[in-house]
Amino acid sequence: MAQRTTTIASAVGLHARPAAVFSKAVAAASGHTVSLTAKGKTIDARSILSILSLSIGHGDEVTIDVDGAHAERVADELQAVLATDLDAA
Repeated sequence: MAQRTTTIASAVGLHARPAAVFSKAVAAASGHTVSLTAKGKTIDARSILSILSLSIGHGDEVTIDVDGAHAERVADELQAVLATDLDAA
C-alpha cells in the first residue's frame, strides 16, 4: 500500500470538472484500490459523487491511499493530478 498527502491546487477545489478528471485517473489505474480521505471521511475515489460529497476546497489537505501491484507509481500519479490547478486553461 502507498499513501500520499497533498494540498488541492485547483482554484475552486474539487468541484465537478476537477473531480471528474481525478476519478477518471483513478479508473485508469485498473487493478488498484484507491481511497481518498479528507475532513475525517474516507471514500472510494472511483466515485465522482463521493468525491463531490467531501466538499474539498482549494488548499484543503487530502490523503490518497492506493493498494495494488504498482501502488507507489499510481499514488505519485494521482498526487500529481491533485497538485495541479485543473481549472487553469
